[in-house]
Amino acid sequence: MNGKTHFGYEQIDEAEKARKVAGVFDSVASKYDLMNDLMSAGMHRAWKAFTVAIAGLRPGERVLDVASGSGDLASAFARRVGAEGEVWLTDINGAMLARGRDRMIDEGRALPLAQCDAERLPFPSDYFDCVSVAFGLRNMTHKDAALAEMRRVLKPGGRLLVLEFSRVWQPLSRAYDWYSFKVLPWLGSKIAGDADSYRYLAESIRVHPDQEQLKTLMEQAGLARVEYFNLSAGVVALHRAYKV
Repeated sequence: MNGKTHFGYEQIDEAEKARKVAGVFDSVASKYDLMNDLMSAGMHRAWKAFTVAIAGLRPGERVLDVASGSGDLASAFARRVGAEGEVWLTDINGAMLARGRDRMIDEGRALPLAQCDAERLPFPSDYFDCVSVAFGLRNMTHKDAALAEMRRVLKPGGRLLVLEFSRVWQPLSRAYDWYSFKVLPWLGSKIAGDADSYRYLAESIRVHPDQEQLKTLMEQAGLARVEYFNLSAGVVALHRAYKV
């Protein structure tokens, strides 16, 4: 019998979540990059640049980018690890993965990719030096299982980076709520023709674990030396952890 899980504020059967999340990203894929720029006033680029810097990648390393979307991080990682390195793009959503693939082709990169569920990664254990997931963890049904899988495929000493919306600094919460529930759906309607998907986005942030809760979840998945960096007053947090 299926358990229940969140789809935004809605409680649904766990078996339904992947299908409903897929519907969201099928709908927004064509306007994904434009909407990211508009929603964050371009700040998502700075958040991702910080993530790349914190990753500390070296030439020749192997990297797995989970929920790659349009491939921002994967592209930056590929520049860091060079021709002798290896960067995989993965996403459960075919439309988003196609955008990442097309972007890599446009940049003249031939990076491997796989459409797969983060809770069942098709890679050997102890393989990657670094695993990243940016703005994807909150959409996963079983976050604990996904984190355990990411840990499994890391080499001992490898690091996991989780960039995700988190809990904003309390004095800003009222203004942030107004922006999230009024402005984002309006932008979604005008630009992407889909207010509901961006309303889901705002709701999904509120039911996602906050900074300390996600740190605990990562520790429970067997990761060590977990720390986080608040970005833009906690609108986003980058968690870094290691496999020992």
